[in-house]
Amino acid sequence: MSYRFVLNQFGLLVVVLSAILGLMALWSAAELAFGDAREWPALWALLASAAAGAGLGGGLWAVTRRNRGRLGRREALLLVAMSWLIGAALCAAPYLIWAHLSEDAGPEHPFRSFVDCYFESMSGLTTTGATILSDIPPIPRSILLWRAMTHWLGGIGIVVLFVAVLPSLGVGGKKLFRVEAPGPSPEGVRPHIRETARALLGIYVGLTVTEIVVLKLVGLDWFDALCHTLATLATGGFSTHNASIGHFEGSSVHVVIIIFMFLAGVNFSLYYQLVKGRVGSVWRDTELRVYVGFVVLGSAIVTLSILNTPIVLTSGETVGPSAGMAAREGVFAVLTVQTTTGFCSGDFDRWPFVAKATLLALMFVGGSAGSTAGGIKVIRIWIAIKVMWGEIEKAFRPNVIRPLRIGRTTIDADLRLGTLAYVLGIVILFGVGGGLIMMLEPPESGCDFTTASTASAATLLNIGPGLHKVGATQNYGWFTAGSKAVMCVLMAIGRLEVFAILVLFQPHFWRDD
Repeated sequence: MSYRFVLNQFGLLVVVLSAILGLMALWSAAELAFGDAREWPALWALLASAAAGAGLGGGLWAVTRRNRGRLGRREALLLVAMSWLIGAALCAAPYLIWAHLSEDAGPEHPFRSFVDCYFESMSGLTTTGATILSDIPPIPRSILLWRAMTHWLGGIGIVVLFVAVLPSLGVGGKKLFRVEAPGPSPEGVRPHIRETARALLGIYVGLTVTEIVVLKLVGLDWFDALCHTLATLATGGFSTHNASIGHFEGSSVHVVIIIFMFLAGVNFSLYYQLVKGRVGSVWRDTELRVYVGFVVLGSAIVTLSILNTPIVLTSGETVGPSAGMAAREGVFAVLTVQTTTGFCSGDFDRWPFVAKATLLALMFVGGSAGSTAGGIKVIRIWIAIKVMWGEIEKAFRPNVIRPLRIGRTTIDADLRLGTLAYVLGIVILFGVGGGLIMMLEPPESGCDFTTASTASAATLLNIGPGLHKVGATQNYGWFTAGSKAVMCVLMAIGRLEVFAILVLFQPHFWRDD
């Protein structure tokens, strides 16, 4: 394995992250110039983090720049894992430094703990949206913007962004894209990986600008519009308010967020097809139709189940039963869970069993392959269903051999096996994660089975909120450091689709044979 080449490319990635931290420092300086004295510690925190990252990244690049290695499959896997596991530490630095410089933070602030900062950072980069914060507004706006920016970077993928901006990977970039891009078969929009990454980035930026403007038009200020857009398009869920989307009155903001959450859960390559005028090929996409089916069916079930239930909003307000409110909150909850965005408007932990069971099932489904959403992915669920259906037929017609097709594509044996292995891996990791959390939490913490299991699912599938003590109005700050460390690993495994992290524990991975 060409370790020096991996370190060289990782150094460049750290430099890019440091440059973005530098831009956040400019925002902080502007806030300071407009009279927000809270920004002094934030400004120094961002500058120190940017300088440290630039020094580390630049040093790695300088030491290894003469190496002419190649980016093979193992190098790509190692680079991706390093980018997320170590990159999260750099992204956590502004939180930690700010908390130790700011008098407003206080000695008990969660950001004074590195584990908590790393958890928040990993949650941002993996677009999970689980937070350890209980009081968000007192934090300086530049730190909140950086928190939202980690979502946006993680949404398109730090590594895909890296391939789009830095052309030095060459042909090896395709291997990197296939490892990082979510879904079982992320085919390029265009023939070359660099052009593919740039096309995806252009679409991502275009949707981001559009949502910012629309949210501003429906009443949000520019800062809230920017932060909530960065979280929505990334299917992340970090908000600038304790009540999340429940902070905003009226339905217009909810409707806009619902629309863009749905769009973020669609395979981004389909948007490229739309730009090219290939509307027919978009609707013929089997995964898109199944995705729409899940959303419609899930919304109908949840809406009907809460039709006669008073809705408790995350702001604390209780709204009497009404068809309009049930529809709004039902559709919002289904999309925020299935796309793994994790925004909250109503406290769905208070809803009837049928509604909660539906949401729990949709947590595992997730969005489309090639989207910013997490979960198992719609296409994998559909493949698994068709494989199971085929096996049922074989039980009474063993001599019949039918090819498994998704649309016009025949699914070969390798992809079928890989899909089933992935689904099994998620189920096993979900169980192991819940068990470890139960073991690591003391009895007095009140961590019951529902809390531990949904915390495991919510972090592994990159959703954010779960049920009970990690529900819509709760946070993850009360967990022990050990549980948070487990959940950080689960978040990374889920975002990188299991194998890119687990492969590091395979001894043969590190051998050159």
